[in-house]
Amino acid sequence: MTSTTDYSPTDELRRRMTGCWMGKAVGGTLGQTFEGQEGPLGATFYTPVPTEMEPNDDLDLQVLWAVLMDQLDDVRVDRRVMEYGWLNHVEFPWNEYGVGIRNLRDGVVAPLSGSHDNWYTCGEGAAIRTEIWACLAAGDPQLAAEYAYEDASVDHAGDGLNAALFLASVQAAAFVESNPDTLLEIGLAAIPAESRLARAVSDTRAWVAEGLHWQDVRSRILESHGSVDFTDVRQNTAFLVLGWLAGNDFAERILICNNCGKDTDSSTASLGSILGILDPDSIGEEWLAPIGRTLVLSPEITGITPPATLDDFTELVLSVRERLAGSPARPGEAVGTNAPPVVSARVGFTNFLDRHRIDNRFMLGPRDSEPPLDGTEQVVVLDGTWHRMRHADFLDDVVVLRYDLVLERDQFVRVMFNTPEQCWVALDGAFVFGRETGALGEPASMFPALHAPPLNQYVDRELSAGHHTLTALVRRPVMGRDAEWVLGVGDQKSGMWLNGAVGQARV
Repeated sequence: MTSTTDYSPTDELRRRMTGCWMGKAVGGTLGQTFEGQEGPLGATFYTPVPTEMEPNDDLDLQVLWAVLMDQLDDVRVDRRVMEYGWLNHVEFPWNEYGVGIRNLRDGVVAPLSGSHDNWYTCGEGAAIRTEIWACLAAGDPQLAAEYAYEDASVDHAGDGLNAALFLASVQAAAFVESNPDTLLEIGLAAIPAESRLARAVSDTRAWVAEGLHWQDVRSRILESHGSVDFTDVRQNTAFLVLGWLAGNDFAERILICNNCGKDTDSSTASLGSILGILDPDSIGEEWLAPIGRTLVLSPEITGITPPATLDDFTELVLSVRERLAGSPARPGEAVGTNAPPVVSARVGFTNFLDRHRIDNRFMLGPRDSEPPLDGTEQVVVLDGTWHRMRHADFLDDVVVLRYDLVLERDQFVRVMFNTPEQCWVALDGAFVFGRETGALGEPASMFPALHAPPLNQYVDRELSAGHHTLTALVRRPVMGRDAEWVLGVGDQKSGMWLNGAVGQARV
């Protein structure tokens, strides 16, 4: 393996790096139309055909990191630079992004900011922004993985972080190695062999090697590694590997990946970038002409002057790479307290047996008053806004939770209480939403994102400054399954979490 210090910024490096960004833009633009769809899909080209590249957070954040590093007198890869970027230049409320920003604002810094109270630790958000680390460490997969860790640890943990290390390693090695199996082995060497991500990649390779049709492999991926979260990195990385190995050229490969569904813009963009590094000329002009070379960023990236074109972005990254000169990551001094805020609730239990207390019909629709408890209510410190309760810890049919919500000013807010179980939720004593599970107790959908929560799991409401009470009744799940829920309070317009809004319960 050639080291990054031996790989000088020649015209060939420039060509491959530009191919990386072009493949990224093609895949991201193709996939955005289909994001979140289950599949299998039947796309054969862009739908609709664009007139420029679609802005995509996959590329937006990498541009931001490059601009911020370029502004440093002493160029370095440092998680503190990324933390600064999240807090000062990013207004994305989505999934792990919103949680990571909330944690940073609370003084919880990386790597704890990526794991604390984060339902989306295994989302795609870090895996999709690895190309910059591969370009800065072209030919040196270990260094690329080291760089990617600094970035991913801010808003991910577990396989969400592993996926970033895996892809950064593959992409960095692709500058000097072309065999897909060798590249996948290099990527797997960067992550724990026992991880679910490693198993998903290895299983996909084996199923493709059996000669199965890509749709049959897709079905096996979903059966073994699927998730209710369409952004889950295990299934989407497996789709990337499937498209890469099952296709015969650039177009067929990105279309197979895209047509697997789920987080299509992310998986397809990541595959496009790998293929662009390996062979920039493999990207047909029919794919390049509609998107052009102008660099288009999302409006949620603020306060920077980005390069005008993808070619200019390549030049910026080459300049940062030259100044970085292959130096290792240097995590700076933490500026936060790293002490997560305490979240607590008054917790009690009730049941469906005594008709004077509650019956099953209470959970099926609005009621004017909350049910009485059985005398077990007490203040309990919870895991965070995301809490899991074991089936064995239910002392009765229904757990009753009373949270104290605190607003600093009058505000139009979104209050979300997302659980896969049957629930009934009231705000300041008045019913606001609730839902049933399936007929046999099958869990309902779980996607605790303030910008796009599931139906019947949130309310938008103008609330006054001061204290409010949210009461949630959660029915005990069927035997063999534990309960979980996420409570979120955010700005209704932006979808961003409101720090300090979910406080300690008042006795």
